[in-house]
Amino acid sequence: MSQVLIQNLIRQLNELQEGSRWFDQSLKDKLDMLSDKEAFAHPVPQVHSVAEHVSHMLEWRRECLLRFEGKRRDLMNSPDDWKSNDELKAIGWTNLKNLLYDSTRHMITSLENQDDAYLETMFLDTGYNFHYLVDGIIQHDIYHLGQIGITLKLMR
Repeated sequence: MSQVLIQNLIRQLNELQEGSRWFDQSLKDKLDMLSDKEAFAHPVPQVHSVAEHVSHMLEWRRECLLRFEGKRRDLMNSPDDWKSNDELKAIGWTNLKNLLYDSTRHMITSLENQDDAYLETMFLDTGYNFHYLVDGIIQHDIYHLGQIGITLKLMR
């Protein structure tokens, strides 16, 4: 049972959240230092708040986990894709961060007992496999980590 690819994906998920030499700052580095006020701030009206980015990332991770179970929702056409700051304030900044961090652990748990052949599993009628899906989630998170960095620079 080979786990070379699985272990590489798990490493990337851990490094994205916890840090590595490659990333200047991990998700935890950027998010754990923020107050509620900073997390929900809109430094420019057209720019998403940090909390909105975190929620968006969380929803796509939830979508990934659903797809591991052979399910999916139409997230791109759902208000859950980009929740408003008012909705997110009701959840609370600390809870929102913890939900994101828990989703990393849940993704890792879903992968760690699989072998690399699992990644070749095709998802429904989409034409792509789980490897493509997890790679996409990691790339999506990196993109939004950069967007969070821009939001923080604009705020300061």
